[in-house]
Amino acid sequence: MAASLSRRYASTGANGRLLSGDAVGEAAYGPVMSDDEVPQKAGEPIAGSKEIGALAHLYRAEVYRSTIWRQRLDMTTNWAVVSTGIALSVSFASATASPLPIVLVGMLTVMFLFLEARRYRYFMVWKFRARLLELAVMVPILRGRGAIIPQDRGSALSDDYIHPRHRISSFRAMGQRLRRNYLWIFIIQYAAYLAKIWIHPIEASSIEQALERAHIGAIPGWLAIILGTCLLIFFITLTAWAWVSEKADKTKMADYLDPEPGV
Repeated sequence: MAASLSRRYASTGANGRLLSGDAVGEAAYGPVMSDDEVPQKAGEPIAGSKEIGALAHLYRAEVYRSTIWRQRLDMTTNWAVVSTGIALSVSFASATASPLPIVLVGMLTVMFLFLEARRYRYFMVWKFRARLLELAVMVPILRGRGAIIPQDRGSALSDDYIHPRHRISSFRAMGQRLRRNYLWIFIIQYAAYLAKIWIHPIEASSIEQALERAHIGAIPGWLAIILGTCLLIFFITLTAWAWVSEKADKTKMADYLDPEPGV
């Protein structure tokens, strides 16, 4: 009887209200902390299990986004390749076939280039975020330093979530896609056009005859060739400029790529 009374007294508060086990400990010893609620020093990064789990889900989401947009890039490239193949087949199908399909598909490929450059700019947003998560969180874990979540020291990742922006300009995105795929497609189209007007169905006997074959409606042959040559030179120049800019640009991830003093 006395033991049961003592147990009942231990589980009641000052006003006689029943308390749970955690409340008993809180009443006797103060607030009870869970395993994740470890005291943090002022300004010390928070790296508990909940924060690491949230970052893991965030990283998975960013990788998924970049994968989806990468597939969209491949889609527009496939359109350009298939369209070029169809144009070449039609233009070289017979002796009386016109070189006009090659010109039309060249214009269509320029539109594909603009579309893919826009998609590439969005792809770089997700790639940038996933790369920062790898460098700032995954690399310290793999090197045995534990999970260190960089707090705002002008953090590029947190700033990018607050103020999203493209990481690459439209012209530079076009140059990147030209260097990877489209410049070679345009070179093939240009070479096919010259071959069509010069050697198909038989080799032209003079430059005047080749220029006459190059006529596109009211556009004289010499003007069509000059416009195509200037466009190809512009694409080559843009490709070289984008490549040089990429090699010189080290500011986007310098916050994490450059080692900190004393590390």
